Amino acid sequence: MGSEWAALAGDDVTVAARSLLGCRLTTGAGTADAVTVRLTEVEAYAGPVDPASHAYRGRTPRNEVMFGPPGHLYVYFSYGMHWCLNVVCGPDGTAAAVLLRAGEVVAGVDTARTRRPTVRRDADLARGPARLAQALGLDRSAYGTYLLGPGTVASLAPPARPVPPTAIARGPRVGVSAAADVAWRFWLVDDPTVSPYRPHAPRDRQRRAAPQGPARPGR
Repeated sequence: MGSEWAALAGDDVTVAARSLLGCRLTTGAGTADAVTVRLTEVEAYAGPVDPASHAYRGRTPRNEVMFGPPGHLYVYFSYGMHWCLNVVCGPDGTAAAVLLRAGEVVAGVDTARTRRPTVRRDADLARGPARLAQALGLDRSAYGTYLLGPGTVASLAPPARPVPPTAIARGPRVGVSAAADVAWRFWLVDDPTVSPYRPHAPRDRQRRAAPQGPARPGR
């Protein structure tokens, strides 16, 4: 791991998260299907001290890669529908990861569009964690991929120049039921690819808000 990735190996997951903004994640390097996304929004999760983290209750086969070493890809299936991508960070043996929430497709737009054919605007191709994974063509098979070296599966490159602190905003994480008020989501200010904020809605509230069908005769 080069010095440019020192933040990923540090103790503070929020520093690691900020350091990923502006980085470029490439899949299929050297092939006709290569896609590169510039990261514009991320979320930090701190492992056993963070109730919203997948590693909060300890090591499992699902979260094994989160325990290090840093720089690997943690991929999980969300709500039985979508794949989500995370960069493992923190000292080896300490679980932590940064969810990649959104980005701008800066190379391979045509390929990304074939993977997301219903999207109208290029800004929406990777706007949200599920869309980002789809645009890059990544799924469970990429679990554990080392990102900090050359590779056709996935590789991460630092930004050409550091992102100034004034260009980074922060706020609460999206859709988590635990530690929902923790402001560990970071994004590039005024970037059109950043996803909209949606707080978690408890299941009973979701049921109450769900539209009801027409009343049946006699009821």
